[in-house]
Amino acid sequence: MIEPEIVFRTRSAVEASIVRGLLEAHGFEAMVSPDSVWTIVPSSSTGGGDDIAVAVPAAVAGAARRLVESRRDLPAPRGDEPSQGEGFAALEARIAHRFLDRTLLEHALTHRSRAHEDVTGGVVDNESLEFLGDAVVGLVIAEALYRDYPDLDEGAKSKIRASLVSAGRLARLGEALGLGEHLLLGRGEEKTGGRRKTALLADACEAIVAAIYLDAGLEAAAQFVQRELWDPFKTAGGGAAAVSASAFDFKSALQERLQARGLGLPEYRVAAESGPEHDKMFEVEVRVNGDVAATATGKSKKDAEQQAAQRALQAFA
Repeated sequence: MIEPEIVFRTRSAVEASIVRGLLEAHGFEAMVSPDSVWTIVPSSSTGGGDDIAVAVPAAVAGAARRLVESRRDLPAPRGDEPSQGEGFAALEARIAHRFLDRTLLEHALTHRSRAHEDVTGGVVDNESLEFLGDAVVGLVIAEALYRDYPDLDEGAKSKIRASLVSAGRLARLGEALGLGEHLLLGRGEEKTGGRRKTALLADACEAIVAAIYLDAGLEAAAQFVQRELWDPFKTAGGGAAAVSASAFDFKSALQERLQARGLGLPEYRVAAESGPEHDKMFEVEVRVNGDVAATATGKSKKDAEQQAAQRALQAFA
């Protein structure tokens, strides 16, 4: 049997669990007493009654201690932030999914500002999960539209999907789920009100969907999207006729998506006009940060702007 060596002591079972998780995430085989299968005998009296110890094989004890000490130099966790374990229980109950791998949930809630503060490189932000979650949400909504409203034309379906996956809609869902209070933020983002920012809430919502997908598969993620986005929409929609007549706004959806990504507001300009006065056609281009993102034509400036915004949404999908 490989002889273990204690690298950390605490009176807190939660703290011991966090340290063990940190070590295991970096490839160390870590054990906690008194639950450890190893018999751990403190080498000296602590005098303070510490009764929980984290140990690793003696050969790697030095490296493990350095890792733990490096974490102690980071900003201390705030009381309103969850840790691995008990802190996420309320959120799991609200989203109706108990994670087999809770590190996925923590990953989904970690903003890049927090990851940048971590000197060990062991904290990863949620941007990759956000990317995956956006694709999962789009797929689930598209399938629901195909299934529940087969007679709607492609334009109407696109408008509905753009509305349901918009940053504004996802941010409102994030607020309803209470994601803001669980976000893991850096100090700068915390000071500037990051827990209430539309972009951060929307991104975290998409990342949560991806975390559920990776933890339990597409069916579980689809159930979440169906329950939280699609079912409320159908309840408020009043049937296929009302849905077809709904005024979903591509321009608003584009503005929300650009804001969520930290880009400037879209600008619309009539690039050309053609045809007689009674039957004019307008060509409109939409610019983002000075660059043409998309162009479209329509029988009115308003119609052309909406079509250009729809194409730009696809470019920034």
